[in-house]
Amino acid sequence: QVQLAESGGGLVEPGGSLRLACAGARMPSGNYVMGWYRQAPGKQRELVAVLFSGTPDYADSVRGRFTISRDNLNDTMYLQMNNLKSEDTAVYYCNLRFMGRAYWGQGTQVTVSS
Repeated sequence: QVQLAESGGGLVEPGGSLRLACAGARMPSGNYVMGWYRQAPGKQRELVAVLFSGTPDYADSVRGRFTISRDNLNDTMYLQMNNLKSEDTAVYYCNLRFMGRAYWGQGTQVTVSS
């Protein structure tokens, strides 16, 4: 069973930066897709960034501010978040999709506030 664990969330002022990490365990063999989602209070979970065959893609709301990357050697995925805005406040989740199944981490809270 794939296990994902996020870290790096916290409280940051508008314009600040955070780096989230997603440590994976029992990762599958073969091609899989990993990405970051977020869910703000009262809203649906939304895709923030995804790595598909090594190619990143981003939601329009974070493009140019967030960067997704992956360290294959250590089975860790990152989300560098710069120029954070109050609307980025949410619980951020790591996601892995493989053979029609989706795996999720427990989430990490990001709060952007002065």
